[in-house]
Amino acid sequence: MVNISTIDIIIITFFLILVLGVGFYFAQRKQNTTSAYFLAERNVGWFALGFSMFATDISAENFIRLSGYGASSGLAIGNSEWISIFFVLMLGWFVAPLILRSGVFTVPEFLGKRFDNRVRTFLSTVSIVLYIFLRISLTLYAGGYLLEKVFGLDILISTLALVVITGLYTIVGGMNSVVYTSVVQGIFMIIGATALTVTGLFEVGGVSGLRTKLPESFFSFFNPLGGSDWAWTGILLGTPVIAIWYWWADQQIVQRILCARNIEHARRGTILTGFLKILPVFIVILPGLIAAVMYPGLSGADAFTALLSGSFLPVGIRGLLLVGILAALMSSLASVFISTATLFTMDFYKRYRLQASENNLVLIGRLATTVMVILGILWIPASNLIAPHLFQYQQSFPACIGPPIAAVFVLAFLWNRINTRGVLWALIIGEVLGVWRLIVEIRGITPLYLNLLASMNYLHFAVFSFILSVLISIVVSLIPLQHRANLPAKINFTGGSIRFSTLVISRNDLVLSAVLICIVLGLWGSFL
Repeated sequence: MVNISTIDIIIITFFLILVLGVGFYFAQRKQNTTSAYFLAERNVGWFALGFSMFATDISAENFIRLSGYGASSGLAIGNSEWISIFFVLMLGWFVAPLILRSGVFTVPEFLGKRFDNRVRTFLSTVSIVLYIFLRISLTLYAGGYLLEKVFGLDILISTLALVVITGLYTIVGGMNSVVYTSVVQGIFMIIGATALTVTGLFEVGGVSGLRTKLPESFFSFFNPLGGSDWAWTGILLGTPVIAIWYWWADQQIVQRILCARNIEHARRGTILTGFLKILPVFIVILPGLIAAVMYPGLSGADAFTALLSGSFLPVGIRGLLLVGILAALMSSLASVFISTATLFTMDFYKRYRLQASENNLVLIGRLATTVMVILGILWIPASNLIAPHLFQYQQSFPACIGPPIAAVFVLAFLWNRINTRGVLWALIIGEVLGVWRLIVEIRGITPLYLNLLASMNYLHFAVFSFILSVLISIVVSLIPLQHRANLPAKINFTGGSIRFSTLVISRNDLVLSAVLICIVLGLWGSFL
């Protein structure tokens, strides 16, 4: 625990006032339609989209997890950040135009149009359960853990205050407030994390000082098979599977794309997000290496907290770091609140109340958001009991839950003969297998004949689950039904209410995308 200076308190107070001010300022925009409340009137520009997606992606638990990996094994986990850049670009260039033209509010609704409402219901249910029982739990625990360990703040009181503050502007302002506050939060997050990296590097003698004091393997991006979570096979095959699910089919991310003013703004927003995704290797993972030098023997969650409480931090820098943590925590919570409310209102309530007015749907959305905030408050004590056990396995969750959804999403675009029956079988079997793998990994008990599957590297398991889901979808879709035509599913794009100009492929967008790809490849080359 460290003392907080007056300057640190001023910085933190300024940040909280600014976030609330921005949240309630944008809440003044009209909120009487579902498009306004859930999708910010489909009128968000590329800059806000880019920063909003980045702030949503970098959560409080990512600070702990990524820096912890850096402290224990080096930069290899940075592949998850840089490989995802290619899928962020593909989101903007190929996926976003189709999703935007469909006029949907949620990813399950989009796949429901491709197949039927059974697929929509299944995916919405999985997403809501995942958000409530996993993402809220881990976010609250990670934020509370840092605030308690570093600043001695009571974990219950501090997380309660942040949930209430975040919930207020989310309930009142909907997606408008969530998007624009996340821009502010993303900027502060970058400033705070950069300040930590620069100060830490100065303390250990720069990058050259790190290289002389750490094993060379810490600076390798591609590890050999065995003995590492980030073996090169898992990096090249498993990471793309998770990236497809997260960036193309996760409601929290795609809901930002659905807010875009038009296709061009959606594409430019993803390009900006791609450039921002370069940063976490240097401002989140690299501090883990700094911690390994400054505090030998520390790793995991202790690495980041040791840095935050370090006496080497100048006055004011600690306040910026705390603001960065608060920003990550608040942006993640707001995203979960509004995304879950959107899924419930549009994928469940609206389907069973076909005559519901726009005002009624917005009211239900606000009530659903309020319920999420209340659940978040009630979940705080349970999070402190459950999340510590989940935290050490959090890298496995995307690898177990995401691959079946990624497989279905890819096949929906690439193969016209895939049908609802094949999709449902793949989703059900894939998710059951993934949940089983999680339970076995956490409990450490498995029958001998399933030992190989249960002990498999989680990135390799992601590849296995993806391939299995693809095969199940194809095989079941091709099996003819007796007395019933086995017709292929058809995509039904209605165009929706969004304003579209003629799609123009900007030369600047092409150049920026090419520059981004060259930068990533160049960075990889510099670490070989």
